[in-house]
Order: sequence, then structure tokens, then C-alpha cells
Amino acid sequence: MTSTDQPSEQDLLGHVLLPVAHEEDALGTARALEPYSPNRVTALHVVEKGEGTPDKTPVEQSEELAAESYAAVRTVFPDADDHTAYARDVADAIFDAVDEVGASAIAYRSRDGNRLMKFLSGDLSITLVTKSHVPVIALPREGSTE
Repeated sequence: MTSTDQPSEQDLLGHVLLPVAHEEDALGTARALEPYSPNRVTALHVVEKGEGTPDKTPVEQSEELAAESYAAVRTVFPDADDHTAYARDVADAIFDAVDEVGASAIAYRSRDGNRLMKFLSGDLSITLVTKSHVPVIALPREGSTE
């Protein structure tokens, strides 16, 4: 049984927001998305701001990291757009970016880290799939067995 209320694959991949953390992550995530042939891709890098506490990294260093990440995505998707967000909460920044760029879905690869670290830091993956207002595509990690 099919429903006309469900977005078609074309709609889902119409404009994909691709959150990336650094150059290696950006390249791996873009390569994982490539087989699905999205119509449009916007790479997103979130610069984590401290809001009254010291920033994790200097803004200039974070912006350089973002530029390197966008360049890596463009090796796979030459026409990819980029969007940099400055926020304390990464998940909220991703959700805001969806609306700002008009994305139809979020595509991501889970980050490395053991279960304890994910528990202590709050697992972004869980937040993305449980609180997103657009579909979330969890991309496979190369060589992943989990």
C-alpha cells in the first residue's frame, strides 16, 4: 500500500543538508552520500560557541576548518553550497540550518566514539533522528559492522 502523503525519493533527495565536522569527515560523508545522487547538497559546519565560556577553538581556526571541509565536499559534489552556523548547541544549529537553506533532508554519518563518550556528551545521532522536522538519512560508515 502506498500513500500519497509520503515524500517521494526525489523530494527526499531534492536538497540535502550535509553536516560536516572536519576535512576527513566531510570527504567520507560526501562519498557515502554520492551513490544516492542528491539533486542539491549544502555542506554545514557548526562553529561551537561558548556563550560566556571560552570557545573550544579560536573562531579563525574554526572558519579555516569549515573552509577545508567545504573544499572536501566539493571534490565529490562540485556544485555544493556551504553554510556556516555559530551556536552552542550543534543539533539546534543543524535544525535551524535546515530552515535557513530550505533543505528537504539531513544526511549524516555517525561520529566515532565509544558508548560511554556518546552518553556523557549526548549523542547527536539520537537527537537528530528523534527531534528533526525533516527526514534524516543515516549514511553507512565505510567498513562499518555496527
